[in-house]
Amino acid sequence: MISSGRPRVYIATAQAWDDEMQARIAAHRSDRGGGWHTVEAPLYLGPALAEVPAGAVVLVDCATLWLSNQMLAEADLEAETDALLAAIAGCAAPVVVVSNEVGWSIVPENALARRFRDAQGRLNQRLAGQAGLVVAVMAGLPMVLKGTLPKGVA
Repeated sequence: MISSGRPRVYIATAQAWDDEMQARIAAHRSDRGGGWHTVEAPLYLGPALAEVPAGAVVLVDCATLWLSNQMLAEADLEAETDALLAAIAGCAAPVVVVSNEVGWSIVPENALARRFRDAQGRLNQRLAGQAGLVVAVMAGLPMVLKGTLPKGVA
C-alpha cells in the first residue's frame, strides 16, 4: 500500500438500522484504524464533498448503500445521481468511490430488487464514465477497467 501523505476523509453512507448493522459499522471503523476524519452522509453526499479541503483525499464508501438509501427515501434517482456526479466533479480533493457490481449475480425474483440492480448498474456506468481511473477488485486483485494504476499500487 502506498500513502499520499494527505489528510484522509472517509464519507460513510451506511445507516445503522439494527444491531447487526451497528456491529458491522463498528468493525469497519476499527479495521480502518486512526487517521481518518469520518463524515456520515447517508443521503446528501454533495454537502459532505463540498466541505473536503483541497489538500485531502476522500473515500466515499459506498455508492451502493447511498443508492439503497435514495431508493428507500423514494428520491428522484436521476436528479440525485446528477447532483452526486456534479459534487464529485466539483470536489477540491481527489475522490475515490467504492461501489458494488451487483449485475453479475442472478436476476432477482422481485421487482424492487430488479429495480435496484438496474439502478446500480446505471449508477456505476455514470460514475465510471466520469472517472479517470476505474478498478474492479476481485479476490483481492485489482483489475484496471479504465486508466492506469499509480506506480506502487498492486
